Amino acid sequence: MTETEELLVCRQVHPLTHDVTTFVFEYAEPRLFRHDPGQFITLTVDIDGRPVQRRYTISSPPTRPFLLSITVKRVPGGLVSNWLHDHLEPGDTVRAHGPLGDFSTARHPASKYLFLSGGVGVTPSMAMTRTLYDLADPADVVFVHSARAPRDIVFRHELDLIAATAPNIRVVHICEDDRPYEPWGGYRGRLTIETLRQVAPDFLEREVFTCGPAPYMAAVRGMLSEAGLDMDHYHQENFTFEALETSTASADTADGTAAGFKVQFARSGRTIECDADTALLAAASRAGLSLPASCAQGMCGTCKTTLVSGSVDMRHSGGIRPREITQNKILLCCSKPLEDLVIDS
Repeated sequence: MTETEELLVCRQVHPLTHDVTTFVFEYAEPRLFRHDPGQFITLTVDIDGRPVQRRYTISSPPTRPFLLSITVKRVPGGLVSNWLHDHLEPGDTVRAHGPLGDFSTARHPASKYLFLSGGVGVTPSMAMTRTLYDLADPADVVFVHSARAPRDIVFRHELDLIAATAPNIRVVHICEDDRPYEPWGGYRGRLTIETLRQVAPDFLEREVFTCGPAPYMAAVRGMLSEAGLDMDHYHQENFTFEALETSTASADTADGTAAGFKVQFARSGRTIECDADTALLAAASRAGLSLPASCAQGMCGTCKTTLVSGSVDMRHSGGIRPREITQNKILLCCSKPLEDLVIDS
């Protein structure tokens, strides 16, 4: 895929656990998918007559290029995730652009890896592990996944098969709890440095990839840093869909308007107002404009566009390069106006 939108056709809906489902797509026109393992795409779906975008990691490996999969967890109040679970069926179409992202073994090759994941954050680790497995890559992999209970372990049977047939790939599941009808004999509780030293005594020598809920990633990062890991070899996938919902909702004022600077979107011909304390993406969303966006935290680069005139206060988190900034590129999700603007969107 490219950064322009492409039409994808759903070919299979495959439930993995009680609240996690894999959706399998192909191009509307016969083509192969090309991406790095661990990258993500941004889906656009129409909900109640309004296009909504969300970012999902590609769970399928690039070694199987005829189809592309995303693996999605149903979450309370989740707008797009719940819509996918409730409505998307084989034969339906969605729009997507990407892939994007640097969270990949292809960008950080090594002879030894440690994949740490929590919940549905397992998807990029799974894509990278599937790729290494398919290619018979000799890299030594320790795959450690944390789940609430045995029934919540995503890809459990496939991971067990991979571990049983690839001597260089070790898989460890950790469960916080079990259930009367589903006893658990493996590691219990949460990931600790003691557990890590048991399953990967040489973890300080490994290239580490971490993805999961924000508290999980914060705990893992702190634990590894304190243990002496060279953080140049630590990679973390940061994204949360709630951030986008929060940013757009918090921009609303009591009367539904926001006084401030005039912001003209050149391509759409729309002009909105945005105050100096509101991000451009949030103001545009409030005004009913649908713009490419995903993480809403200045990391993914999905909302990148060109600032034709005016100036902004942009505080990003790595989603834009210095060279692009010199070319008047901005990220809408983390840019606030300092004056009237014209934007090429």
